[in-house]
Amino acid sequence: LEKQKKLLVQIKLESRLAPAMQDGSGTDEFVFTRGNHKTLGEAVPRRFLEALAGPQKLAVKAGSGRLELAQQMTDPAVTPFITRVYVNRVWHHLFGRGIVGSVDNFGVLGEVPTHPELLDYLAYRFDKDGWSTKKLIRALVLTRAYQMSSAPEEKADQADPQNLLLHRMRLRRLEGEAIRDSILKVSGRLNPAMGGPSVPVYLTPFQDGRGRPGSGPLDGDGRRSVYLSVRRNFLSSFLLAFDTPSPFSTVGKRTVSNVPAQALILMNDPFVHQQADLWAKRVLAEKASNKERVRGMYLDAFGRPPTPAELEACASYLEGAPELRRWTDLAHVLFNTKEFYFVN
Repeated sequence: LEKQKKLLVQIKLESRLAPAMQDGSGTDEFVFTRGNHKTLGEAVPRRFLEALAGPQKLAVKAGSGRLELAQQMTDPAVTPFITRVYVNRVWHHLFGRGIVGSVDNFGVLGEVPTHPELLDYLAYRFDKDGWSTKKLIRALVLTRAYQMSSAPEEKADQADPQNLLLHRMRLRRLEGEAIRDSILKVSGRLNPAMGGPSVPVYLTPFQDGRGRPGSGPLDGDGRRSVYLSVRRNFLSSFLLAFDTPSPFSTVGKRTVSNVPAQALILMNDPFVHQQADLWAKRVLAEKASNKERVRGMYLDAFGRPPTPAELEACASYLEGAPELRRWTDLAHVLFNTKEFYFVN
């Protein structure tokens, strides 16, 4: 309550930059007959969509009614769509496909839910948990469904070829931001600081044009991808290769492609080479044998130790003096494996 009072004191009651804060008295509008503002029909009271909230008038105590409208829109007892859409998007990000496949369309032209009762239950639980995203994610990742293997089974695939019933986990590629952040984390360069100003995107010499901003550091100062600045005409080429959408409109469901440009950028991008070199230097600084270092690299990159064959192959390549070049090449190879940027 004290925090709320302090925040209320900071609100500017008059602002030319935030006109929505100047909440005056609202007025009901008339229907424009055939779209003509000069031909007025019946007056329509302020309210939410009748198909969702019914025909009753919005009970406005004072002001324009924005507050009451927001309360009605976010009340699951009146409008259950918001909680359902939200939990469906979280499910989509964790499982690779939403319970409703068309995450941007819950209407009659959208896809029907594969598990409608589950969707209703998750929406109900989300509301009872105070709309906590963290609690929702925790509940989903602790389920057996999330922890299943993506390995196919012949009989199950024949019965459910599109895996709509989720008889196994879906093989999922990481998003561009997660791939970049994973590279920074493994190399030891990731800066976990929260908040702060955005970092300019590193621009190659080929990214030229009108209004070109100054190029940022190659590694983005080690900041997470969420802190990279966004200029619609000068976006990160690394992120674009992995289907990070252009910020022209909202995208609830990203495109997931598998194209040669992705392998090429992991092979040739100077950012990947730079981080492979940093990872190699960090590994060489450890006081351990070559095989122990290789085990550590596999645990960092894949969350598992190497198989005997993988360990032997790496050890034979690294025989002799611990040259930085060989370790850098090994780090670069691990970045380029499918296992690094696909989730099994």
